[in-house]
Amino acid sequence: MTKPELKPVIDVQHVSKIYDNGTSGLSDINLQVKPGEFVVIVGLSGAGKSTLMRSLNRLHQVTEGHVLIDGRSITEAKGRNLRQLRRDVAMIFQNFNLVKQSTVLRNVLAGRLGYYPTWQSSLGLFKEADKQRAYKALERVNLLDKVYQRVDQLSGGQQQRVAVARAFVQDPKIVLADEPTASLDPKTAHLVMNDLKSMNQELGKTVVANLHSVALAKEYATRIIGLRAGRIVYDESIQNVTDADLADIYNGDSSVGERQ
Repeated sequence: MTKPELKPVIDVQHVSKIYDNGTSGLSDINLQVKPGEFVVIVGLSGAGKSTLMRSLNRLHQVTEGHVLIDGRSITEAKGRNLRQLRRDVAMIFQNFNLVKQSTVLRNVLAGRLGYYPTWQSSLGLFKEADKQRAYKALERVNLLDKVYQRVDQLSGGQQQRVAVARAFVQDPKIVLADEPTASLDPKTAHLVMNDLKSMNQELGKTVVANLHSVALAKEYATRIIGLRAGRIVYDESIQNVTDADLADIYNGDSSVGERQ
């Protein structure tokens, strides 16, 4: 008996993004991501990777098309509906996006903000159960001993792992990671990628990551997507990916073909 086809948890439909200065960031992107995939997007700087990533949780407003998260349009969502949809999508940034003057614990608890009224979260009135979530997340990333330390006293790699812990406590369906290893040394980069792999394989989270490193992409992805000049030019399961294919994405060889 065949298994039923999984519905996409991310469904990008004919999405284009044109910036105010007339620059085209994305051009007619069509993309579906199934639950439990670990998708890595690769391409040259300026290819549109970050623009696509930020369109998925509406940090960028798209010019045309729609983005559906678990069947619901985040493109058109407003107010409470947008807030609820964003609870399902955690974001890990290249520059960590932490409150550097605050403690590790407060930064990790920020992952629960979508579950509280603004007045309650602004006063730091988090439930004990959520504090326990934060401790457990910090234990996962081996930073439990830093729980009350200020973030600006940590190394770059430790700060990125605080950001990963924040994503753990958010308990999203989807984790977006925008160049999460770009400023890290190779050893720390693997630690962060292992954390993402744990989210994917142990907790069943869908992960979409932009990476500069082809080696990391090959090691961790279940599927690789290539972007060039705002268009998808490559989309294959990892078992079908070759070194020649990856080289073509970066070299601009038209033989890769546009596969959407």
